[in-house]
Amino acid sequence: MASSSEILELNLTTTKNQEEKGDLDDHYPSGESEFKKPGPQKNFMVKLRLLIAYPWERVRKGSILNIKLRGKITDQVKSRFSSGLSLPQICENLIKAAYDPRISGVYLHIETLKCGWAKVEEIRRHILDFRKSGKFIVGYAPVWHEKEYYIACACEELYAPPSAYFSLYGLTAHASFIGGVLEKVGIEPQVERIGKYKSFGDRITRKNISEENREVLTTMLDNIYTNWIDTVSQSRGKKKEDIESFINEGVYQVEKLKEDGWITDIKYEDEVTSMLKKKLGIAEKKKLPLVAYKKYSKIRKWSLGLTGGKDQIAVIRASGSISRVGGSFFEPNSGIIAEKFIEKIRKVRESKRYKAVIIRIDSPGGEAVASDLMWREIRLLAESKPVVASMVDLAASGGYYMAMAAQTIVSENLTLTGSIGVVKLKLNFGKLHERIGFNNEIISKGRFAELYAADRPFRPDEEKLFSESAQNTYKRFRDKAAASRSMSVEKMEEIAQGRLWTGDDAASKGLVDAIGGFSRAVAIAKHKAKIPQHKKVRLVEVSKQSLSLPQILFRMMTSATGLNHLKDGLISSDGVQARMDDGIMFQGSEGSSLAVADPIFNLLKDYLNFV
Repeated sequence: MASSSEILELNLTTTKNQEEKGDLDDHYPSGESEFKKPGPQKNFMVKLRLLIAYPWERVRKGSILNIKLRGKITDQVKSRFSSGLSLPQICENLIKAAYDPRISGVYLHIETLKCGWAKVEEIRRHILDFRKSGKFIVGYAPVWHEKEYYIACACEELYAPPSAYFSLYGLTAHASFIGGVLEKVGIEPQVERIGKYKSFGDRITRKNISEENREVLTTMLDNIYTNWIDTVSQSRGKKKEDIESFINEGVYQVEKLKEDGWITDIKYEDEVTSMLKKKLGIAEKKKLPLVAYKKYSKIRKWSLGLTGGKDQIAVIRASGSISRVGGSFFEPNSGIIAEKFIEKIRKVRESKRYKAVIIRIDSPGGEAVASDLMWREIRLLAESKPVVASMVDLAASGGYYMAMAAQTIVSENLTLTGSIGVVKLKLNFGKLHERIGFNNEIISKGRFAELYAADRPFRPDEEKLFSESAQNTYKRFRDKAAASRSMSVEKMEEIAQGRLWTGDDAASKGLVDAIGGFSRAVAIAKHKAKIPQHKKVRLVEVSKQSLSLPQILFRMMTSATGLNHLKDGLISSDGVQARMDDGIMFQGSEGSSLAVADPIFNLLKDYLNFV
């Protein structure tokens, strides 16, 4: 089932990129937007459409779009029953607001974010594109960390209350280890990890960080930090050295931030509201006409004259951990379910209506078998239509496995990708069982029937089989990656080994073709489908299956009671894993994490899986 979602096709140009991003990047259109003021005829048509718009689409002239950025931001398009923020809808709202004659500007209220740097980059790009319309965009935040400021500094004006808490002290990377805890309680992890840099499994087998893991995290942290410094210095018109000096001074006084030009002024929110009223010429006693993000998301692009184009491009979104099959009727698994994803791919492949396909990937990986099955279907799709993989925060391990089946891979400069490696895990609970008096008798038939017996370590022949199985999966992964990226197995081995790369580095190594966001992926898809860049296209979001009323009620109940997190943490996961280490966290000085997982939930998951 699919729901249509058209976007405005702006002026798309071709630009040169840095040589280290690869020669291929130079040949792709950039997807950069250019605001074109509507002419008299188009203005008339828009006004006419707005007159006959549905009641819930009515917006008062001179209104301000109010977007509250906070918490988790997903790359999925939200349904009417979904809560939280959607990256596609945030970006779409900014595009619509730029051309909506009823919208005078945007008021961006920013709170602590829980998303990766790629999503932050996409939002920031759309803020800058919105500013090309000449309308104002004002940012306000009571708490500022690195991600929040990264977005906010793209705004025309920035405000903070006198009590604002600024924590711009630098970035950190965390890697947690519970190997010592398991040792104390009598659990012995037995892990076969293929790839020098494959750190998934380290957190349950080690007590401290490995040199290889330290090397990878240090490189990624340097890339994120350097990008932050460069971007902020350009936005605020400051020297890079001055930005670094400010961070190292440990400044926290709001007055100092205003004095040094980090914010526009110090104001409470009611004072910002009064200022906006004056900007719009509204009397102080009257209410400021704010339009909430959720309401504005219901405004159709058709009513603003932003639709058009006969050529259609399918958009398939894949977010979360990868598993092969779904859950029960009342408890469907979250994340990427291979069997459901494959259904979508096949429908798109069999349809003649789509000229090209964009697969948006935001995943740390998961089951190797599921990843391979999806790779095959994407590969078959790419034989009949142009397929572009567009990476969001993460496209690592199984996430990259999916992406490499596409003809072209587009990544944000801070997307975490690669991690071409596999891990196989068994937990030996023998000592723990002995301590607590638990006994589990097994009657088996077959030499390796007890390979995953939870109360004893491997026999030598079992350990050999365990290792060879993981090696076989890794070689298939590596060899397919080499063939997909048109490089030798030897060269791929040098950049594989389970190592994570940020987008820029991945491009220089040949794992990624172009750097950019969704708009660039659209431009490249049009280029591959031989659609002129100036022509509009219709983007069709291939939606997930609609939920029944019982499922909706169940989700509302689990969300309210906090059971969802526990349920997701206890889902079992068999077989070889092509997964990024989800115990790694990238944080601001006191900010939200990029990738977080509670090791206790994972421990419980493995215990229930093997006991």
